[in-house]
Amino acid sequence: MQKITPCLWFDDQAEEAAAFYTSIFKHSKIGPITRYGEASAETSGRPKGSVMTVTFEIEGQEFVALNGGPLFKFSEAVSLMVKCDTQQEIDEMWEKLSQGGEEGPCGWLKDKYGLSWQIVSPVWDEMLRDKDPVKSERVMQAILLMSKPDLKTIKRAYDGT
Repeated sequence: MQKITPCLWFDDQAEEAAAFYTSIFKHSKIGPITRYGEASAETSGRPKGSVMTVTFEIEGQEFVALNGGPLFKFSEAVSLMVKCDTQQEIDEMWEKLSQGGEEGPCGWLKDKYGLSWQIVSPVWDEMLRDKDPVKSERVMQAILLMSKPDLKTIKRAYDGT
């Protein structure tokens, strides 16, 4: 059993969002769905029988999507980081997650629900930790200048070419 499960607050798109996220990642599934009953519908203002929560799993990480109403919105203060090993994987994740959303700088994007994601690579993480501060600074400068990550550009910056 997972000890910590992130709960994502949606207005009324929890089921739609869970289906969207599980359609993007290969190792994912939708789990139990709970519905508003008499008491919870009355206190929440939600219709009785409507979806309250959807449990779903992405790559072994469990999440709960909650239809909590319009009170709270996502912000960049919390983001989900997706580690991609190849440019093909970066391109695929970027295209799918940013569809209907908003592309940002340095590998950040917001999906169509406003949830922030970071598309990153373990390769550039190693480059940023290089003992040579000149190499790591070139990598950081390259990342700062791009939106969707480009591994070839990052590698050229690392090599100084």
